[in-house]
Amino acid sequence: MLPYWLLIPAFVIVLATTIYPLAYSFVTSFREWDLTKQRRPDGFVGFDNYLHAASESGFQNSLWVTTIFVVTSVALTLVIAMSLALLLRRKGRMHTFTRIVLILPFAMSPALIGVSYRFMFNPEFGVLAKGLGAVFPALEGMPWLADPNLAMAILVLTDVWHWAPYMTFMCLGGLASIPRETEEAARIDGASYLRIFFGIILPQMKGVLLVTAVLKTIFALKMFDQVVTLTGGGPGTSTETLAFFVFNVGFKWYDMGYASALAWILTAIMMLISIWYVRMLLSDRKMATA
Repeated sequence: MLPYWLLIPAFVIVLATTIYPLAYSFVTSFREWDLTKQRRPDGFVGFDNYLHAASESGFQNSLWVTTIFVVTSVALTLVIAMSLALLLRRKGRMHTFTRIVLILPFAMSPALIGVSYRFMFNPEFGVLAKGLGAVFPALEGMPWLADPNLAMAILVLTDVWHWAPYMTFMCLGGLASIPRETEEAARIDGASYLRIFFGIILPQMKGVLLVTAVLKTIFALKMFDQVVTLTGGGPGTSTETLAFFVFNVGFKWYDMGYASALAWILTAIMMLISIWYVRMLLSDRKMATA
């Protein structure tokens, strides 16, 4: 029984920090709990909180903003990560140094990244804002974070800058498993690099790219820190992601029942997307082994 006794402390910690809060929030999502009126949850209201989300404009806006952010962020991250991995695959003089420098953005805190980019895009003293204004005079004094489209673009830029290095190393691991002999044989037969990439490299990288995509999608759906420190969800609600909207409902408007329901909706979305990715991965493996 000694191994089981040794597992008890870890189980208690997981129960207290993960299982119990999840179960409590799930029960709370079916109850009315306004912290401005009562300190404890009120009676059960069934699916009213979930039905309210389906008709509320704030939730629909945050869902749309999250969709735009996730699609653009995941697509750009995968393209840049794959491109960087192909470049780093060719060993040169600065090979090791480049890899060390590349990991620095991922080592930074997302909240710190948001604060840094907020200062750099300040139209009065921001380094990036002044630099772009010097190169393109029409952009001088541009209120970057005051425009809804530009604010979303900058938010995507910071997220891609943060996650692209990590995804690059995942792609490098996948490229290392591809036999070089296959590519050399294709080159001898006169195949161009594009044909080798789309005909040999990309098909064998499909599994790695799917895993990378599902991880990046989950991270993008949970985007919160940079929204808080960079845009604050603004201007207006143009960058109010679903995770940030859940935070506002729970800790700004103190509607804990509705916030719990929104959190579980976000969880369900992540689970459905993960299941879809896994099915694609499994189907691809079955086709490969058939």
